[in-house]
Amino acid sequence: MEQNNRFTYQDNQFTGECLPCTAAKFKSIVSSGSVEWRINTRQMIDRAIEDGLSLDPWINDANFRNFCLKQEQRPRAGAVFAALSVEKKLVQWANSLKMWLPCFIFAVEEFEAVPKTDKKGNPVLDKDGRSVMFRRRKQYAIKRLSGLFMFDGDHLPINPREVYERTLRPSFPWQVRLAHKTSSGHGLRLVCEARPEIGNIADNQIELARELGLLGMLGSTGKPVTDNSCIDASRISYAPRLCDIYYIDEDKLFNY
Repeated sequence: MEQNNRFTYQDNQFTGECLPCTAAKFKSIVSSGSVEWRINTRQMIDRAIEDGLSLDPWINDANFRNFCLKQEQRPRAGAVFAALSVEKKLVQWANSLKMWLPCFIFAVEEFEAVPKTDKKGNPVLDKDGRSVMFRRRKQYAIKRLSGLFMFDGDHLPINPREVYERTLRPSFPWQVRLAHKTSSGHGLRLVCEARPEIGNIADNQIELARELGLLGMLGSTGKPVTDNSCIDASRISYAPRLCDIYYIDEDKLFNY
């Protein structure tokens, strides 16, 4: 029997509709060849640049060439992109691979369907002249919250699994429903049950970071490892590969 959905997903954050994410859909996303290829490619490019290895395999990649062609054709930014070094172009491509991953919105069970509009703000109509309804990832369109919140630790100076294992203490005060390494290979994503007595999403994240020993810690980029931009309920979480999932509580993650 198909499980209920507790949160939503988008095929991509730019044009995807926010739809119910069942257990079957979640598994199909994290097991997909597309997700694996995007994350593998991103990590290999980052590693090659960091270690000073040859970039020829990526420079000659047809997908990279197509990316460069599209970027150079942009009216305003094309010339700026064309002037970048090959290394910087590869970094932009690697980042775009991440940004087009499917994504989950763990804090929202359902978004309200609203009339769809085009880039100019004009209503999109079906063949009968009726408004096309679309579930947009907007704060005003949130219909029901899930009771979950997302914690994101970026560019950790230690192994992400080591941080996850701190949640395994018997006295750990949050109920973790999902834990996985992020697409960079250096971050940790935790999806937990929010504790209302602590406060809102931001309050829960601050106290969780404190409990994990991460509050105030600087990452490998010199910036705080805790991502302060994850404080709104509509915040996305990029899909991981199946092999990057440390723990998943399928029953509580997909049901109440």
